[in-house]
Amino acid sequence: MEMKVVKFGGSSLADAEHFKQVANIIKADPARRFVVPSAPGKRFSNDIKVTDMLYECFELTRTGGDADAYFPKIEERYNGIIADLGLDFDISGELAYVKNAITHHSGRDFAASRGEYLNGMILAKYLGFDFIDAENVIFFRNDGSFDEEKTNEEMRKELKKHEYAVIPGFYGCMPNGTIKTFSRGGSDITGAIVARAADADLYENWTDVSGFMMADPRIISNPCTIDTITYRELRELAYMGATVLHDEAIFPVRYAGIPINIRNTNRPEDRGTMIVPETNEYDAARVITGVAGRKGYSVITIEKDMMNAEVGFGRKVLEVFEDDGISFEHLPSGIDTMSVVLETKAIEEKRERVLTRLQKTLRPDSLSVEDGLALVAVVGRGMVRAKGTATRVFDAISAADVNIKMIDQGSSEMNIIVGVEEHDFEKTLNAIYNEFVK
Repeated sequence: MEMKVVKFGGSSLADAEHFKQVANIIKADPARRFVVPSAPGKRFSNDIKVTDMLYECFELTRTGGDADAYFPKIEERYNGIIADLGLDFDISGELAYVKNAITHHSGRDFAASRGEYLNGMILAKYLGFDFIDAENVIFFRNDGSFDEEKTNEEMRKELKKHEYAVIPGFYGCMPNGTIKTFSRGGSDITGAIVARAADADLYENWTDVSGFMMADPRIISNPCTIDTITYRELRELAYMGATVLHDEAIFPVRYAGIPINIRNTNRPEDRGTMIVPETNEYDAARVITGVAGRKGYSVITIEKDMMNAEVGFGRKVLEVFEDDGISFEHLPSGIDTMSVVLETKAIEEKRERVLTRLQKTLRPDSLSVEDGLALVAVVGRGMVRAKGTATRVFDAISAADVNIKMIDQGSSEMNIIVGVEEHDFEKTLNAIYNEFVK
């Protein structure tokens, strides 16, 4: 029988009504055997996520405050969900333990992780599923890095003991027994870890949108949903700021070749977006898969006659940045010029030192820095097969009266990246999107 791992975000589990929606989705397909929940999210726009409430409570006690002044709000959220579900389930002992642990400074990660832990217990009870505590099956090393091999081995053994189970997201365990969390949004990672260990046929990630959008809906009005996207395309778009799935959640399932389906809890009838290892199919009418970008970049331009004949020139340039712990984004170059594009915040406090070292090391004819750059990435597996794609991109930008400051194309021909001035960023995104999506 087909087997699925399903993850539900905080907006999908914000209250009892959402719990009921989630339960209906899970029960509608017996293949949905392992469930990974987040902590309760916002119920309305100015509401507070439970994880943020736990952080607040921790900070309050850390600075000498009293948990009694804040923790009842957390208790109210969980007891309200239980009551509205009509569950005969008393978690007062668990809540008292969490409060006591926070009061005695058990750690910020422990405090934050209890949102998923308590929500997982309630969801397991409501579904009639087994409960697997993530701290028993997800492991970190002493340096805080994720222990992938141990986790996969222990998780695989544990899952075989259960036909249906709930495993809370976001956290695991350090070698000394203390709780360690992933970065915010880390329940996506947990879901991928479980999917890999379970050798699932599909990892369903349920959220509050009907899939991955072709562009940022805050900039492009009502952008189309992407039907199918490859892992590589998703990485390109996510790197440039497109967000639906936690970036690190891709790797566990990518290695195992497990597809991901982004679905909408509030519209379960929607197909959503399929994220797959590889596919030769693409939308011939649109050609591109998506467009995304970010502001906040700077470009350092080095000019020197006969640069191309100077052996080791590029290495010397990059060593300057490496020695200062600065990573670069792109390296556009010509015969006598080389540009290094990097995030402005990465050099803000190191600018003068870096420029001095470049001047001393390279003896360039000219050295300049330009801030206020935005990068826009046009991504699509169909671009390599469609003639004139680059021309359409550049013509669209030109027609919008935007000056292109930089052009870089990946060796796979899956993406074209252009640099424009920040005040032209939104205009550029709209121009490219409207060119390919009629």
